[in-house]
This record gives sequence, structure tokens and C-alpha cells, in this order.
Amino acid sequence: MQSRHRVFAEDLLLPELEEGEDHFDSVPDSLVLLIFNKLADARSLGRCSAVSRRFNALVPLVDDACLRIDRVITDGGAEGGDALGVPRQQRGGVLSHLLKAVFQAVLKPFGHCDGKHAAGGIGNGKHAPPPHHSPAQVLKNFSSIRNLRMELPVSDVGTDDGVLLKWKAVFGSTLQTCVILGGTKLDRHAHAHAHPPADHDDDTNNNNSNGSIPESFYTNGGLKLRVVWTISSLIAAATRHYLLREIVKEHPTLERVELTDAHGQGMLCMERAQLKEFTDKPLAAAAAANRTQVPACNMKLRYAPMLELSDGTRIQGATLVVIKPVGETGGIGGGGRKELDEFVADAFDGPYREAVWALSKRRTYLLEMNGF
Repeated sequence: MQSRHRVFAEDLLLPELEEGEDHFDSVPDSLVLLIFNKLADARSLGRCSAVSRRFNALVPLVDDACLRIDRVITDGGAEGGDALGVPRQQRGGVLSHLLKAVFQAVLKPFGHCDGKHAAGGIGNGKHAPPPHHSPAQVLKNFSSIRNLRMELPVSDVGTDDGVLLKWKAVFGSTLQTCVILGGTKLDRHAHAHAHPPADHDDDTNNNNSNGSIPESFYTNGGLKLRVVWTISSLIAAATRHYLLREIVKEHPTLERVELTDAHGQGMLCMERAQLKEFTDKPLAAAAAANRTQVPACNMKLRYAPMLELSDGTRIQGATLVVIKPVGETGGIGGGGRKELDEFVADAFDGPYREAVWALSKRRTYLLEMNGF
């Protein structure tokens, strides 16, 4: 039989509270810091710093921080617009829009983020516009960050509905490598087979994983579309890299930086070696553009007209592009070929990891691209 007696928290705490005891004071700083590191979110940490003098002294010592930027100001002054300024209905492989997409309407380095994200920031009133603070300003009070993740509100490269485009890039003082996974149509609702199906090649109507790219790929705009994807993704990565210059300079404790977007389209990564190179070598900025200059690159392209994955996901026009600067040999930052292969294989999660594996078995086509 359950006891009818009930114990209330206030009955236990009231005598001690009356004596002025605060048990939280007995929690060691190391444990509080562990909690703050799990919290990570820069906005929440900023609010915590306003709770007490103790919290205010401990928050700057966190190792991990995540900064989410809510608002981006584009060249035209609009918020949250497409980074490349090209209407959706005009994208899809029209080469005439390539130069416009590349050079005229690239998203400014996200130097304005909502002021309410500053540490402990309080609104300026109902009608007053919030102040704008750069990510570097928001993070300036964090003196011991080792792992930093920043998240932008929108994807850099606009695509039509149903189009797959994901990229991951590694930068030091400039581009070290980039992998791009694309598809002209992504179908997540296909029925999964009882066994993992092989990828299909429409032009050969067999499962030859080394099939050639069909002639129609060159004549129906398919290659032009991949060029737009590639250059647009590199510009997005170079723009994010340029944004980090002040942050990396002011936080010498950094060991890893990830700059992604809320939609998960692309990610810029920098590890300890890349951060050191970024600090030691001068940054080559592109003329009249707030981004890092992209060097001349070699590209390895693999293509499959159709990929059907084990979970039923289907990718039409599946394309994998691996990019390395001209003259770079081996893996990332001068590492071995094995390091590069591992980076490519682990670039994406879920079904996209399987897609990369399937495309990696395809025939490789070599392309070259000038710096810009």
C-alpha cells in the first residue's frame, strides 16, 4: 500500500533557505563549465552570464560554442535572399546566368547578425530597430573557445525544389579541398527494396558502374548545370572563409571551426593545422569581392544517370565532384591520398554517404578550372 504522506520540495528546502544557504555555491566550477560546454549555444550562454558574477566569470571560459545567425543582409539590402541573386526559374543550367551568379550578386560576408544574440543582449524597445553585431563582436568575450560552430540562416546557393546540392570544403589560408554532391531530382518516397539495389545507368541499361557519361549530358545543359553548382559552391565556401578572418585572429585557442547553414547544404571546416596556416599566411582576397580568392583547381567528376539507394531514395543525375588546387598532391593540406579518400567518404551522413560510395566506383572524368 502506498503511503499517503507527501513530501514537498519546499518543506525540505525552506529551513535551509531561511538560514541563507545556497547549495549551488558548493558545485565546483569545473562541473558548471561542463554544463556550459554542453549548452554551447552562444545566446543561452550570454543569458547565463547575466545571472551572477560567478556565471559571468565562467561563461568566457567555455570550450565549445555555437553561434546561430538569424539575419543576413544581401547586396540588395533584402534579408534572407538567395546568395547568388539568380531567380529560381532561371537557374537550371543556363550558362548565360553563370557570370551573373558568380561575380555580381554574391552574398556579403555575413557581417550583420541580429543584435539580440549578443551576450545577454536586451531589446531596445518595441519600435527601435535592433543593433547589428558581427559574429566577431558576439564572440569577443569568449576567450577560451576550442570548438566553434556557426550556423547561417539560409543556404548560400539557391536551387529549385527537388534538386540535391550538398558540399563540404576545407580551407587553410585558401582552399585545400572541396567535395560536392548533386542531383537534378531527389525522390525520398521511393519504396525500398528488400536488398540494397545497384545503381542504374540509363544510357547503357545495365549495372556497369564504369559506364560513360551519355552524350545528352553535354547537349541538354547537364554539364553547364554542374559547372554552375561547382562555382557557386566554391564561392559560398570562399565567402564563409573570408568571414572567419577576424574570428580566427582573435581566438588563438581555436582547434576546430565549422561554418554551416540551417538547411545543411554546405559546410566549411578548419582543423588545428588549417587554422594555424590561416593565421600564419596572408589571406588572398578576391578583387572587389568579400571572399577569399579561389585558386586554379583540378576536378574529378563522377556521374550516374540514376542512383537508387538501400533506403529507397532515388537520385537522378547524381554527380560527385572532388576539387583540389592545381599543384596540390595527396590529401588535405599535403596529406596522403588515403586522407583525401577518407574525407570524401565521410563528407556526408545518411543516404548521401551511400551515394558517395556508389559514385566513387564510377568512371572518373578530369576537368580543370582557372582561379577566380
